Amino acid sequence: MNVHTPPQIVLDAKRIAQILPHRYPFLLVDRITHLDLEENVIIGQKNVTMNEHFFVGHFPEVPIMPGVLILEALAQTGGILVHQKLQTDKIAVLLTVNNAKFRKPVVPGDVLHLHIIGQHISFKGGKVLAKALVNDQVVVEAEIGFALVDRKQL
Repeated sequence: MNVHTPPQIVLDAKRIAQILPHRYPFLLVDRITHLDLEENVIIGQKNVTMNEHFFVGHFPEVPIMPGVLILEALAQTGGILVHQKLQTDKIAVLLTVNNAKFRKPVVPGDVLHLHIIGQHISFKGGKVLAKALVNDQVVVEAEIGFALVDRKQL
């Protein structure tokens, strides 16, 4: 019998909520399954369910997850990488999204795997390469830039 082993949980939802300032309905990362601070790589997971608030109005007859929310999930995953890498209380704030490509629709029941590779990370900000995959197929990819700001400035 071939049983699929679920991915290891490096950071759970409770720990993610301690790192990111986002809350429902805008906390879009359910868990972190891989984190390599030496290589600047992180993989997050978002379970897409029919109960998501955006499906009520975004193509309700054929529910599709909005691409901008997939980008937000990728940016949040990148923010977790920055926090863990720098061990700072500052927050990564989205500055730029470049070369975004939306390859396939994301629908209820899909599991988004949020792959981030940090290209440049410093105490001022940085840039990451981001890909969202469903069933090992790229559904969204982009370059995401961010600035680090004090929580008190938000």
